Amino acid sequence: MKIIPAALLALCALCFTGCSGSNAKLREQEAYIRGQQQAIAAQQANQPAVWFRGLVKNPRVPWTENLTLTQAIVAAQYTSNLDPLNIKITRHGQTIRIDPKRLVRGLEDPPLEAGDLIELSR
Repeated sequence: MKIIPAALLALCALCFTGCSGSNAKLREQEAYIRGQQQAIAAQQANQPAVWFRGLVKNPRVPWTENLTLTQAIVAAQYTSNLDPLNIKITRHGQTIRIDPKRLVRGLEDPPLEAGDLIELSR
């Protein structure tokens, strides 16, 4: 049976303590970041927004006072190279049809309300 010198045992103990200490710090940092991400998600969930269905990159756009349909479509990042053929806004169970040609020409650009659902289709 070999006897391990005390200095070597102390060095091993220091290494294990240091390793587990750094792992604990890493876990602590990861938990902190997860907590921040959850807080941001909860805050965004409570913010008023308008929602999109159709050819957009961002289906949720934060609502602000005086937000218009055109501004919201830009923020949602419409993905088609062609203008939409149909635009509908659903608000409180009522559907409002928007003429895409009038929207593109700037003749019609209705203000949106928080909770509106905008559908864009080709």
